[in-house]
Amino acid sequence: MKNVTLPIRFGVATSGSLIAYFLILSLLGWHTNVFFSLFNAVITGFGIYEAIKYYKLQEGKSFRYSTGFTTGLTTGGMATLVFTIFFAFYSTELNPGFLEVLSSQWAGEYESFEAIVFFVVAVMGFSTTIVLTLTFMQLFKSSNNLKKNRN
Repeated sequence: MKNVTLPIRFGVATSGSLIAYFLILSLLGWHTNVFFSLFNAVITGFGIYEAIKYYKLQEGKSFRYSTGFTTGLTTGGMATLVFTIFFAFYSTELNPGFLEVLSSQWAGEYESFEAIVFFVVAVMGFSTTIVLTLTFMQLFKSSNNLKKNRN
C-alpha cells in the first residue's frame, strides 16, 4: 500500500496543476489553441520527476529501476486519467460549445469528433508519461560504470 500512495498523491497533484493550467487558458480564451497543450508535458514531467526523486530519497540504497519506473508510470497515468475525466466533463457539461469550436478549427463536421478528442487527450497523456518516465529513469538509475571490479 505504501508503494502506491506516493505516485497516486503526486498524480493527483499533477492533474490538479493540469486542470488549473487549462482553466487559466480558458479564462484567457486560449484553450481552443492546441499548441498551448505542449506545456502539459512540462507540468506532467515535473510531477513525474518529483515523484521519482522523492521515491528514490525515501528508498535510499534499496531503490530499484523497476520500482522507480512504476512510480513514474503510476504518477503520469493517474494525472492523465483524472485530467481526461475533467476534460470530458468540461467539454460536455461546463462548456458544451467547446468541442464545436475545436471541430470547426481542425476537423470539420464529424459526428464522432467528441470521442476522438477524448481518446487523443488520453493517448497524448499516456505517451508523454512513458517517454518522460523512461527519460527521467536514466537520471535516477545507478550506473554500473562507477563500480570497479577489484581483483
